Amino acid sequence: MRAPGIPSFIAILALLASGAAHAIEVGEVRIEGLDEEMTENVRVSLSLAQAQGRDVSYRRLAYMLREAENETREALEPFGFYDPAIRVEREERAERGAPVRVRIEVTPGEPVRVRHSSIAILGAGGEDRYLRRELDAFAPSPGAIFDHPIYEASKSRISRRLAQRGYFDADFSARRVEVTRAERAADIELVWTSGERYDMGPLTFAQTPKEVVDTGLLERLVYWEEGDYYHQGRLDRLRASLQRLDYFGSISIDPQPENAVDRRVPIEVTLTPAPRKIQTAGLSYGTDSGAGFRLGEERRYVNRRGHKALAQIDWAQRRKTATLQYRIPAFAWLDGWYTLSLQGADEQTDYIDTRRLELVGSRSGQFNERLNLVASVHALRERWAYVEENGGDETIEPDYRYATFLYPSLRAEYVDVDDRLFPRDGIGGTAFLRSGVEGAGSDANFAQLHVRATWYRGIGERNRLIVRGEVGTTWTDALVDMPPSLRFYAGGDRSIRGYDWREVGPRIGDFAVGAKNVTTGSVEFEHYFQNGFGFAVFVDSGSAYDDTPDWHTGVGAGVRWASPVGPLRFDIARGLDDPDSPFTLHLDIGASF
Repeated sequence: MRAPGIPSFIAILALLASGAAHAIEVGEVRIEGLDEEMTENVRVSLSLAQAQGRDVSYRRLAYMLREAENETREALEPFGFYDPAIRVEREERAERGAPVRVRIEVTPGEPVRVRHSSIAILGAGGEDRYLRRELDAFAPSPGAIFDHPIYEASKSRISRRLAQRGYFDADFSARRVEVTRAERAADIELVWTSGERYDMGPLTFAQTPKEVVDTGLLERLVYWEEGDYYHQGRLDRLRASLQRLDYFGSISIDPQPENAVDRRVPIEVTLTPAPRKIQTAGLSYGTDSGAGFRLGEERRYVNRRGHKALAQIDWAQRRKTATLQYRIPAFAWLDGWYTLSLQGADEQTDYIDTRRLELVGSRSGQFNERLNLVASVHALRERWAYVEENGGDETIEPDYRYATFLYPSLRAEYVDVDDRLFPRDGIGGTAFLRSGVEGAGSDANFAQLHVRATWYRGIGERNRLIVRGEVGTTWTDALVDMPPSLRFYAGGDRSIRGYDWREVGPRIGDFAVGAKNVTTGSVEFEHYFQNGFGFAVFVDSGSAYDDTPDWHTGVGAGVRWASPVGPLRFDIARGLDDPDSPFTLHLDIGASF
């Protein structure tokens, strides 16, 4: 332990000479010469910093000044700096009674680096290729700074991976770090003895306080056999499958290696049912749709076979939708559902006059944790009309058209992000393919492909960059026979902000008739403050078109709130293609992929 420097020693003597009868306030404690992380670790270790803003006795202040050097030195050791030069100075007070200020100047010096590293697993685990990858990735490696947090994280990760892969008897046979300060070198020796790997044992389900679905249905989600090798990832996949069912409010999966027989680990799954009904209600208002309300009810489980049902009404002055849906579990080869839904829609606005009835039967499957696949058959009956003006005040009566289409579709949904509610890293998107044949239930031959993708990238702790793209195209020689619901549009909240919903694209008067193709893109930058609120700036561009795109670009800014259910966005934007274009307002919630 080093003796205090001359300036700090004199300051301490002066304080002791003044006696301990009086109190003095500890003011600013300034730490210089270190990066942000080391500075923070020193600050939380200093007694002086903990006393900042409080009155202390002169004797107590002298003690804290004397200890500041040792506390700073110890706070730097986890970062590999064992021999720093530290100068502690008490700054002169500008006036009598003013708080005392302290300056701590640090020169970290040369760090201790790893000289030798011997990391190994003895026993069966040593032959496990996944564990060998963890050994190869151990940090800090030879030549690197001996950073304690990185070392502890690597050590804990390997111990955790041993347990995750079923080596429940694993323990250290050697655990040693020798630091030679004079040579600024650290030698690491870490050796685990893995023992034998355990296997998956009997699994039991318990639903409490009562059983709401047949246990046999849940057992179909268990894709391994008893006696297969143990892996925590299998239990994680089972948990994800149970969560997607939405039957249960809480799910507890408890492996019990202490009760293993012949190294087979029994597993207990305890499930607490969620409320059977989900009821929704709300009010709405849109400039096109008018005032309205929403009512809905979903049954999480209709019967013990796990069927689900949904009924929902969105009723507004000029836009109405009613939906009925019934779902049956489909666990034969992938987690998923057989779904039958019927939806009726009626829209009577200044821009559109259409009614449709659509029956959809689908089979969904969760291919893996990132990819969901849906195969569907659609039966669509739609009526629509374009309202044209003849150049005067007289309006031509609507000329209604009718269409019937029976067609299959395939939909893929891919999400690979770090957080589905508030992603900061990753990509998500959808791809949709549908096609109909004239004479086989459809009024025209057509094929259609639509792809959307969103990329997220966190920049620092409070910034986020979002890049979005969309491409859609239709192959048909009879676009005039295609109903509005099978055409592409652009403009609105999740398209080109600065333009109203469906504003961009081919039109008859004020009516958006839809297009064969669509291409849009967006770049957005968000900054969030510590309280969860933030702001954004963005630029959107794109077009809905038949042959040649007519690009429209909108720019704007908005307010953000990282709410518990996902980002809440309120944007104001303006289109750049018309000098007289008005500002548009957009409200949206949730992450969009």
